[in-house]
Amino acid sequence: MEAPGVAERFGRNLLAARRRAGFSQEELGAFAALHRTEIGLLENGRRVPRLDTIVKLEACLALSPGELCRGIGWAVGEERPGSFLIDQ
Repeated sequence: MEAPGVAERFGRNLLAARRRAGFSQEELGAFAALHRTEIGLLENGRRVPRLDTIVKLEACLALSPGELCRGIGWAVGEERPGSFLIDQ
């Protein structure tokens, strides 16, 4: 189950990294073998990426592993299932 905020936080991280790199959505999509609309959906927090997509994007943006997931954590539950922790 996905918690609200995970896709949005990932999208903000992706948008900031893409802009720092100076790529358009079209350029990043071409380098990562993804369609421009996929980049837009991710940046707008409307889609949670698969692991292979994260790896492609981080490689194309010259990011360290996990940078696009910065601010997204998991609180392990003791008596109940855990929950996502999202930095604002």
